[in-house]
Amino acid sequence: MNKVVLVTGANSGIGLALCERLLCQDTEGLQLCLACRNMRRGQAARSALLTSHPAAQVALLQMDTSSISSVISAAREVRLRYNQLDYLYLNAGIMPNPRFDVKAFFKGLFSSNVITMFATGEGILTQTDGVTSDGLQEVFATNLFGHFLLIRELEPVLCHADRTSHVIWTSSSNAHRSAFNLEDIQHLRGIQPYSSSKYASDLLSLALNTHYNQQGLYSSVICPGFVMTSLTYSILPSFPAFLWTLLMPLFWLIRLFTNTFTLTPYNGAEALFWLFEQNPESLNPHVKYHSLTSGLGNNYTQPRKMDIDLETSESLYENLLQLESEVKKKLKKLK
Repeated sequence: MNKVVLVTGANSGIGLALCERLLCQDTEGLQLCLACRNMRRGQAARSALLTSHPAAQVALLQMDTSSISSVISAAREVRLRYNQLDYLYLNAGIMPNPRFDVKAFFKGLFSSNVITMFATGEGILTQTDGVTSDGLQEVFATNLFGHFLLIRELEPVLCHADRTSHVIWTSSSNAHRSAFNLEDIQHLRGIQPYSSSKYASDLLSLALNTHYNQQGLYSSVICPGFVMTSLTYSILPSFPAFLWTLLMPLFWLIRLFTNTFTLTPYNGAEALFWLFEQNPESLNPHVKYHSLTSGLGNNYTQPRKMDIDLETSESLYENLLQLESEVKKKLKKLK
């Protein structure tokens, strides 16, 4: 039976690299669904994949994880198309209006904290969040809540007693406990919504395993490492293009001292691809699987324990259930 794989944020970067790697391994035994917000870019990604793999089964699905109605509509379409969903890669994410502290960056270049600074963005990145048409904080909705709602809406095709399904989150080394507050899960009062949303996804993954393992659904979290994608480039919007060219030799040099500098989307997708080949029942729900690249350019995956606890994960899960109920009631009134 063909494996059905749905990838959010599949039209570029790590999501597209994952799709390419999956098709390179198994073109005929895979039904791949690219869930994209921008259908023009999604079509371009699909065409590129089919050019490399003409026999592949690649479908498109329009979905904006920041929109409640879009997620519900997309989930309905998935339930109509497929009887089962084997892998759900939750890769879509945004970091809007990033503010880059240039002074802290150059100061960090000549400090003992340089590797941590590059790997996690600690001390040099803040963001200004927006509000969605549903009245939710944009980063929270896009990176976390939309995906949570998608899982809930896809329960009929994800949960089966006679087989397993695997939900896989693209998290970040920027997921810091210090940025997250249970009393402010949308990060209304903070300046690190991206970090908060990624830490929340780590917590939620643990809660999903608690509530869904007996129904055959398992959840894992990965970190792609430091990857040069459109999200990365947007961090320095005011910097001229040549600066990236000047920095690249430095990035390659740093790779000799740290394995977190994966740099390319292909390398960053290593842990996502590795998890595709694992039995989800054998995985540890308390670890994050890191894509790593050695100084010689060899890719591998390594589990590292997350700074999470069951009590906080359960509280977040209950808060998200409550919010789901509220937004659905609001959406129903508007119809």
